[in-house]
Amino acid sequence: MTDLTSNTPMEQSAAPKRNAQKTEFMVYFAVIFVATLPLACLTWALAAFKSRSFTDKGPMARAWTQARIITPMIFSR
Repeated sequence: MTDLTSNTPMEQSAAPKRNAQKTEFMVYFAVIFVATLPLACLTWALAAFKSRSFTDKGPMARAWTQARIITPMIFSR
């Protein structure tokens, strides 16, 4: 006879933890995105002024890229 009390399935307890981690990741991502936006605007404006071209990535794309780089670094520990 199998004793199910000592070997409970992990699937039920993993789902809430996954949702909590995803929510926490998105909160950190949003905070970092907002924090990097002013600097991204500044660097974009300087690059556009220097090259006289607006074809490079815009400030939103720059901030998004920085947030995508920084946020996983926080969660990798």
